Parts: sequence; C-alpha cells; structure tokens
Amino acid sequence: MTDKEILLRVGTRIRELRKEKGLTQEALGEKGGFHFSYVGQIERGEKNVALLNLAKIADALGVDISQLFAPTNREHNEESQADIQEITYMLNQQNPQKIALAKNVVREIFNYK
Repeated sequence: MTDKEILLRVGTRIRELRKEKGLTQEALGEKGGFHFSYVGQIERGEKNVALLNLAKIADALGVDISQLFAPTNREHNEESQADIQEITYMLNQQNPQKIALAKNVVREIFNYK
C-alpha cells in the first residue's frame, strides 16, 4: 500500500465517521481544535496528519482511535460483494439437495423463518 493510499483510507474513514455523527467539517474542526480546511485536507488524503492530531479527531468524533484505521464502508461492501459472488459460484456447482441444505443453514444462521 502506498503512502497516498494510506492517507486516503484514513481520510475516507474520518469522513464516514464525521457524516455518521452528523457533523460538518467546521463542527469537527471546532470540536478537535482544527481549522475546517485542515479537516478537509485530511479527508482528501492531502495531509499526513500527526498521531496526536488523529487522537484529537477520534476524541472529537467520540470513537476509539482504532476506528480511524478500520476498513471503510466501501471496502466492506466490496468484500461482501466478493463473498456473495463466491457463495453464488459454489452454490451453482451443487445439486438441488445440497442447495436446499445450504438454504436451511443460512436460515438458521440468520434466524430467518
């Protein structure tokens, strides 16, 4: 992973968390003690933000700093789509009895009746 990819990943995650909290860049900046333009630069991956500033951002968002490094929602969606495609491929290779068994297992897992 390149430096730019790391900065973009963290910036995207900060943007997601900020929006989930219903905060503007200005509001997050005020809570963290930053200018809103600095928040925007971080979210766009333009600034290599210091660890102590990341801690302030996490505090302003009301999350643990580790949440700033969690996969973004987009990455989760891409992983989920890949898993669904793999499951579909596997099911397409099976006979009807095994497909019915798999359906019952999935229903049990999700308590879906």
